[in-house]
Amino acid sequence: MSVRLIKKYFPDLSEDQLDKYEKLEDIYKEWNSKINVVSRKDIDELYTRHVLHSLGIAKVQSFNAGAEILDVGTGGGFPGIPLAIMFPEARFYLIDAIGKKIKVVNAVADALELKNVKAEHIRAEKVKGTFDFIVSRAVTNMPDFVKWVKGKIAKEQKHELKNGILYLKGGDLTDELAVYSTVKIFDLSGYFDEDFFETKKVVHLPLKYKGK
Repeated sequence: MSVRLIKKYFPDLSEDQLDKYEKLEDIYKEWNSKINVVSRKDIDELYTRHVLHSLGIAKVQSFNAGAEILDVGTGGGFPGIPLAIMFPEARFYLIDAIGKKIKVVNAVADALELKNVKAEHIRAEKVKGTFDFIVSRAVTNMPDFVKWVKGKIAKEQKHELKNGILYLKGGDLTDELAVYSTVKIFDLSGYFDEDFFETKKVVHLPLKYKGK
């Protein structure tokens, strides 16, 4: 699969955006040979399992100009890098507790000249500031994730969905999300045809602003 897969679902992308998505494969293959940030079997499915999967969030919510997005446990830059290409007017802060992964993220952002990406080796609990949305790809269970990002949600609402968490997750989430009355689940199989997305979801959990 190539960048044509991205164009299939996002037909209005600019030539610059398509060019950046196209470059991802070579950049990640080169870096993955030095620092393993994408599993060996997944690197050949980069556009389906990583790029398009990350962009499932874009199907659920577009980010406005000036939006502040925190990507927790970004690994090699997912979902943050694909989303930063999609929304060049929004600002993305990608963090991970493993330093070598952030080294790769910075290299990818530099190679693509992404001015709206900042990446840092830091734990979520140590992050200062507030964000419109906190995105992630299933780094832990939702109750633990909520604890990590407590107090990091911006007060002002600028989007259709309420400020909070946009979480990429798979499988049966009934038990894990039972305690959250405001949670909403979006099935990615409703947006993408590929078998990979059959059980994949975007979970939106609004979080209230916690002022000092």
